[in-house]
Parts: sequence; C-alpha cells; structure tokens
Amino acid sequence: MATTNVNNQQSRKPPSQSPPSDDRVPLKTWIGLMGAMLGAFMAVLDIQITNSSLQQISGAIGATTDEGSWISTAYLVAEIITIPLTGWLSQVFSVRWYLVGNSILFILFSICCAFSSSLGEIIVFRAGQGFTGGVLIPMAFTIVLTTLPPAKQPIGLAMFSVTATFAPSIGPTIGGWLTDNYGWQYNFYLNIIPGIILIAIVLYAIDPQPMHLDRLKGGDWLGILSMALGLGSLEVVLEQGERWDWFGSQAIRQLSVIAAIFIALFLWIELTRKRPFINLRLLVRRNFAIGSLSGLGLGLGLYGTVYILPLYLGQIQGYTPQEIGITIMWSGVPQLFLIPFVPKLMQRFDVRFLAAVGFSVFAISCFMNSNMTHLTGIQELKWSQLVRALGQPLMILPLSSIATANIEKEQAGSASSLFNMMRNLGGSFGIAALDTLLTIREQFHSVRIGDFVTLYRPETQQRINQLTQFFESQGSDPSTAHNQALQQIANIVRREAYVMAYNDCFYFIAIGLLVCAISLLFCKKVRAGAGAAAH
Repeated sequence: MATTNVNNQQSRKPPSQSPPSDDRVPLKTWIGLMGAMLGAFMAVLDIQITNSSLQQISGAIGATTDEGSWISTAYLVAEIITIPLTGWLSQVFSVRWYLVGNSILFILFSICCAFSSSLGEIIVFRAGQGFTGGVLIPMAFTIVLTTLPPAKQPIGLAMFSVTATFAPSIGPTIGGWLTDNYGWQYNFYLNIIPGIILIAIVLYAIDPQPMHLDRLKGGDWLGILSMALGLGSLEVVLEQGERWDWFGSQAIRQLSVIAAIFIALFLWIELTRKRPFINLRLLVRRNFAIGSLSGLGLGLGLYGTVYILPLYLGQIQGYTPQEIGITIMWSGVPQLFLIPFVPKLMQRFDVRFLAAVGFSVFAISCFMNSNMTHLTGIQELKWSQLVRALGQPLMILPLSSIATANIEKEQAGSASSLFNMMRNLGGSFGIAALDTLLTIREQFHSVRIGDFVTLYRPETQQRINQLTQFFESQGSDPSTAHNQALQQIANIVRREAYVMAYNDCFYFIAIGLLVCAISLLFCKKVRAGAGAAAH
C-alpha cells in the first residue's frame, strides 16, 4: 500500500520537476553545424563553378578543349576517392583537426589553381582541391547525424540540402559572372574568405577530441588501395569515355578492367574484414539501400541537368557564361525560400510520399525541357527551372531521412560516406550516359532529317534557291553562293538534330527520376526525425 502511495505521488509530480528535454541543442552546436555546411557548400560549388569557364581557363593555359576537360575530371576523381575515407580518417585525426587541416589545404590548393600557368599544374592542384574539398561534404552530413537529436535532424538535413541542391544550381551562375567580370582566377579566389571563416568556426564550435593515430598501423590499407584504384579508374572511364571513343580506346579498355577487378576486390575485402574502413553491410538494410540507390538518380538529376542545359544554351543559343548562369539561377534561388518549409511538411506527411513527389516534380520539369526548339531561350526555360526548384527541396531532405533512419551513431560516418558517394557516382554515370546519348541521338536524328531534306524535294530546292539569291545579294558569285546555301542547309539540319538529341537527354533524365520515385514507395515507413541513433 505504501508503495502504491509513493507511485501515485510520483505520477502526480508537477511538470516543472520533469527532466529537461534531450532535444535542446546549444547555440555553439548550431554554429559548428553552420560552419560544416559552409564547407560542404564550397566543395559542391567547386564541382560546377569551373564548368561555365572551362573554355577560358583552357585558353589561358594553352590547352585544347579536350585537355581542359581534365580540370573537372581531376577534381571528381580525387573527390570520389576521399569521400569513402572520410568516416575512418575523421576518427583517426578527430573531427576538429581533420576539418581544420583539410580546410587549410583546400584554400592553399585553390590559390595554386588560380596561379597555374600550365595544364599539368592545374590538374595537380585541382586534384588537391578534390582530395581536401571532398572531405567537407560527408563531414557535414556526419555532424548532423552525430550532434543533433533525432527531432532536430530534419533541420540539419534541410541545411545540408542547401549544399546538395542549391550549390550545383548556382555554381554556373557564380562562375559565369566572375569569369565575365573579373577573370577565371576568381573562381578559385572565391574560396579564400569562406575558407577562413570555416576554420575559425570549427576551432570555436567543434570540441577537441583525442586523436587515434595508432589506428593507422592497423588500417585497412588493402581495402583503401583497392577502393582508390577501382573508383578512380571508374571515374576516369566515365568522365573521358565519350572523348576517347569508349571501348574503341585501349586506355579505356585497360582502365575498365582495372576498375572491375579492384572494385570487386574492394567489395570482397570490406564485406569479409572484421574491421573495415567503411561498413558496406549498411547496404543490406532496406531503407538505406533504396535511399542510396535513389541517390544515384538524385545525382543524375542534379548534375545531369546542370551539365546538359548549359551545353544546349552555349551551342544552340550562343549564350555567354553569365547568360547561362542567369538561366540556371531560376532553379537555384527559389530553393532558398522553399527549403525551410520542408521540415514542417515532413512532420505532417509521410517522408516516402514527399520524396516521391519531389522526384516526380523534378521529372516533370525535365519533361517540360524535352520539347525544346532552336528558339527556346531563357524566357521559355525559366518556367521549367521554377518547377525544378519546387521539386529539388523535396528530394534530398526526405531522402536523407529515409536512408539514415535508425542508423547507429557509430555507423554515421560510413552511412554519410556511402550516401554521398552514391550521389556523386550518380552524377558521373549520368553525365557519361548523357554525353553518349547526345552523340548517338544527334547522329540518329541527322539521318532521319536527311531522309526528308533531299535535293529531290521541291521544298529543299526552293529553300536552296532562296538562300543562293540571298548570298548573291551579299556579294558572292553564283557558285560560291550555291555552296554557301548548301552549307547553310547542312547547318540547319545539324542544329535541329542536336535540339532533338538534347530533348532526348532530358527525357532520359525524367525517366530515371520517375523510377526512383516509384522505388521509394517500397521503403519502410519512417517518421520525421528517426535519424541516427533513433529507435
């Protein structure tokens, strides 16, 4: 009876005597998180910021367009290697000093890129940027999972989604504006001040922890080596395959064999070793597996559209880098106003449904781009860009929540590395596929249009006569004018074939996004905030 009275008294204890909520996050933690997000934003921005000025950079260092493509490839190869290593190395060197060290090196490599005077120099320094900048992306994701309670993780993931979706959209805009107004070197100088701010925030807000340098001695070096060789070779194949004629090139064939052997070895080592540097067994979990595979589609959509649309604008419309950036910006800036509302939506709706809607809306925007003509410019494209801006915030945040639901804190590093690696691989696979698709479909459409535009058709003869008379009026002799007319017809045929090929590329992206949207419905239901260590 006494026990009952005690229990009754405890049950009637006033709310003021209950323990404080575990969901309260100190201001210092939020500041540290903002610093990590700044670093991730810089790293993602640097993937895209040089794409709109590659021609100017290549010209300045005396490189051809094909050679200049290695400026981007070097960054991506280094980044895809360092992302899987981040979880383990952050434990070895501690989060604080790992971030500080890589941030300092990232700034130094950025400055070196700006001062580069040859192709070899800028490739080496861009690789250095990739090795150090690639650390900043998964570390931001890891800090969300390890420092925020489950109820607050949607807010942290919303901040991360700004880096994942807004940075690729705004990268060409910033790069084009800086190149047109100040010179391509400022694409790299841009990292200096944010980098210094990042270092100051990390030193202030990230608590020091002991290093575990002894783990280097027993490190999974064979797994690391096989991963680096396998993923590095695969990235080169994907980035340079179209330029080197794919398997018609001996180098591509050799690199493909190296990638196949060492990726298989990497998978076998990590799945059989007792202490792997990255836990691939997380991919057995249904939500993480589907979420990570959908990350491939996310990468295809994010990086594929930012790659293929500037190509169209530059080739068909003749836009300058700054004009291309302004067009892309219509899908970037609106996201800043939409992302803050996503955590609230996640509290009211099934996150699987939200993610599927996000992928579907993004797909709709791509379908809108699959009906372009040679007259389609910024005025027509801004509507599809705005639709894209509605879909992207609904993709990354709910998708991250699905993938990381009930991931233990000790597995946060591996989960972050795998999730971000899949997104980057999706971008690389997607761009390689789009490059090849563009070439194949342009050839296909050229043949089909050529079947109708022949010298035996009255319409073609009439158009040639009109063009011949025009060029004669400009001062050309009859023979030269006739040849100019034929060349003009050929140029029109090729232009239309390319426009139709670009339409096919957007159609391809849209189908990939819809497949991801459907697959997400097969995930287990999770509640918003069921992140790392939530059970």
